[in-house]
Amino acid sequence: MATFTCVLPEIGEGIEGGEVVHILVAVGEHINAEQTVLELETDKAVIEVPAPVSGTVQAIHVQASEKITVGQHLLTLEADAVAAPGRAERSTPVTPTPVTPTPAPAVAVSMALPSPAQAPSVSPRLAAPAAPSVRLLAREIGVDINQVPGSGPGGRIALDDVKRYARDRQARPELPQALGMLPALTLPDFSRWGGVRREPMSNVRRTTAARMTQSWLTIPHVTQFDKADITEVEALRQQYDKQRVQPAGGRLTITAMVIKVLAAALKRFPQLNASVDMTTHEVIYKQYYHIGVAVDTDRGLLVPVIRDVDQKNILALSVELTQLAERAKNRKTTLEEMQGGTFTVTNLGGIGGTNFTPIINAPEVAILGLARSSMEPVYDKASGQFTPRLMLPLALSYDHRLVDGADAIRFVRWVVEALQQPFLLALEG
Repeated sequence: MATFTCVLPEIGEGIEGGEVVHILVAVGEHINAEQTVLELETDKAVIEVPAPVSGTVQAIHVQASEKITVGQHLLTLEADAVAAPGRAERSTPVTPTPVTPTPAPAVAVSMALPSPAQAPSVSPRLAAPAAPSVRLLAREIGVDINQVPGSGPGGRIALDDVKRYARDRQARPELPQALGMLPALTLPDFSRWGGVRREPMSNVRRTTAARMTQSWLTIPHVTQFDKADITEVEALRQQYDKQRVQPAGGRLTITAMVIKVLAAALKRFPQLNASVDMTTHEVIYKQYYHIGVAVDTDRGLLVPVIRDVDQKNILALSVELTQLAERAKNRKTTLEEMQGGTFTVTNLGGIGGTNFTPIINAPEVAILGLARSSMEPVYDKASGQFTPRLMLPLALSYDHRLVDGADAIRFVRWVVEALQQPFLLALEG
């Protein structure tokens, strides 16, 4: 029988590890290939880590609540003879899958792969040898699959090959290097003035802090403010929420309606549905419209993505938004649901506040913030009087490297007018 030491492989782009939530096996237990051995919480989702082969657990090298990193040993198996006849002891990575009601497609684990330097190159004129899941990842992150050197037999391209190629091409500085340019902040001994309590940051909070810092340091932010009269839209929302949307399993919110407006606005203003590549001095215009929605959870802020918003009506968007928010709060969001966004919207109106300046969710170039709507007196030129109107504050933060102020205000005004005149959306959207 062969002995296998399972290690944690790369989980996703920019994810270095996570916290062990549950260990689902015990020493001496016989497990089957693809059986889940532990659950790992990353900054984005809870991941099920399966066993690569069937066998008997000899040792478990991690424990619950432990923070582990890519490459760390998870457990040792005495593999069944049928799984690896005549093999000596080896170490093989397991392939994690997101926790989701629908099983994720299996990904084959290749053994004894040749080094990338030995892998044959793939001609761009031929179909690159890669699984559908690998091709999907390449499309989502803007990589030409035909340009990726494959490390598998016959030049077959794996997920790690695509990720490695994307990292090498972009050659972006890591956050610690960027932070190294700043003077370190030395904290005083706070206990000198009273009692203190220290708590470790959650994975989500730690990653949010790092990414927000990186976004603020690398993107020149500008924020444009405006207000939209949503008096008529709010009347429609209240009317159709109970009649049509709630029976379908969703809630008709102003966020869902704004998402639909944004789908049309981004088509009119493609520079806000783009990314900046400073390594090649190119602008990447995306021809799809995937809107990320910030969700407040007990672990911190998560941003699941609603895909193809331009192809869905408000009813479908409302149901999908409700389901995504529930999964995020119940720690059921998958990695796939957290990737591929082209624009983000965040709504703090349910909590309060008159306005705020949201930070861009890089590598996107803009984010729209919604604050709490309130009744305000608005001057009516026709009657010469002030009338009460429900006004929604909007705040668009944008990347000034790509978006000019004039473009930003035109975008915001288009959104405002679409909310104030729903017929405009049907006419032009």
